[in-house]
Amino acid sequence: GKKFIMCHGEYIETNKHMKRLVLIDSNALIHRSFHALPPLTTKKGELVNAVYGFTAVLLRVLKELKPDYIVATFDLPKPTFRHREYKAYKSTRPKTPEELSQQFSKVKEVIKAFDIPIFEKEGFEADDIIGTIVKKTGKDIEDIVVTGDLDTLQLVDENTKVYTLKKGITDTVIYDEKAVDERYGLKPEQLVDFKGLKGDPSDNIPGVPGIGEKTAIKLLQQFGSLEDIYKEIQNPKSKIQDPLKARLLENKAQAIFSKKLATIRYDVPIKFNLKDCETETYDKQQVIKLFQELDFKSLINRLPER
Repeated sequence: GKKFIMCHGEYIETNKHMKRLVLIDSNALIHRSFHALPPLTTKKGELVNAVYGFTAVLLRVLKELKPDYIVATFDLPKPTFRHREYKAYKSTRPKTPEELSQQFSKVKEVIKAFDIPIFEKEGFEADDIIGTIVKKTGKDIEDIVVTGDLDTLQLVDENTKVYTLKKGITDTVIYDEKAVDERYGLKPEQLVDFKGLKGDPSDNIPGVPGIGEKTAIKLLQQFGSLEDIYKEIQNPKSKIQDPLKARLLENKAQAIFSKKLATIRYDVPIKFNLKDCETETYDKQQVIKLFQELDFKSLINRLPER
């Protein structure tokens, strides 16, 4: 019972007996669109490049992935539990420019016109909401996360894939377990251990100073997880020798903490009902009207056939 979806020239195997849920990491897509597209404005002079890019990706996802269900998740501007535990979390990121932040409400108008439910929760990131929903749908639903970054790759399993934008907003790649292995030589669930060791400069997660990608991957391929690496060090006949051993021991607390920061949570308190997320419920005329207001005329003929 297998079927395939075509994604930019490659076939991705899917399960035809399963219904498909698409989970949109909205902030990641909006940021990506804003930086990838020239400053498009409406006739009224409003800047809408991020809205346009987000909408173009949404239309492509509806057409290519043909989801049965779809949800949109957002980060809130308020600090999350990660910021509270670690003041420097994401502190190296530039502040969101005003001309981008004012486009968020327009993106939400587009999402609402498509009758897509929006999930956001104070104290958590969109990735945590995605992780929570993926766990709630369990083995009966195929989940595809649509995002602009690779933070959600740790969620990939036999029923969960990540559809991400490689460059700009037109070049996409789908990660399943095999693709994660091809890129990192690791299992998806080891990616949090990988960040515990290597850190993640984009989120300002420290990791272990002096441990780069190659060493981190080698250690994890050999021993499994961060905790297993520290067990190995305790062994008098340990294969891990100085100076690496000393470096790991010296930064043990920081490595464990970095892994914790990188780990997506599955326990966000949200009320989720799959039935509310059906894709076929929107009013096409309402969407066309909004596209006309936004001067997205070229996108009207990309609306999925109903």
